[in-house]
Amino acid sequence: MSNRSIVESVKRGLTRRCPACGQGHAFTSYLKLVDTCASCGTSLGHIRADDMPPYVTIFIVGHIVVPLALTVMRHWDMALWFEMTLWPLLALVLTLALLPFVKGGCVGAMWALKLSGSESHGAG
Repeated sequence: MSNRSIVESVKRGLTRRCPACGQGHAFTSYLKLVDTCASCGTSLGHIRADDMPPYVTIFIVGHIVVPLALTVMRHWDMALWFEMTLWPLLALVLTLALLPFVKGGCVGAMWALKLSGSESHGAG
């Protein structure tokens, strides 16, 4: 695969599919990458996304939960115990639901850019 489209690779990754072919599964479990794609043989197991997927997921969840919480608090008077339960629970559920898909997108972008996650910054 010499032509690696970042947009196409991210789209494929967001569906948890191989960023190279879009056919094979990119994950063996919740967040564990396959070593190689069963469909095209592309090596994926060496890609280390590390902290990027959680960071992006927290960013997305924060931009959903905070405006929603502020809007609800402005228009409805709910019991404090209910809100103290609702918003953290909603944030947790959204985070756990989005994290594998965001990791797939990050892995897709890294694959397209030929990054493995072990690149050195040359701090000297």
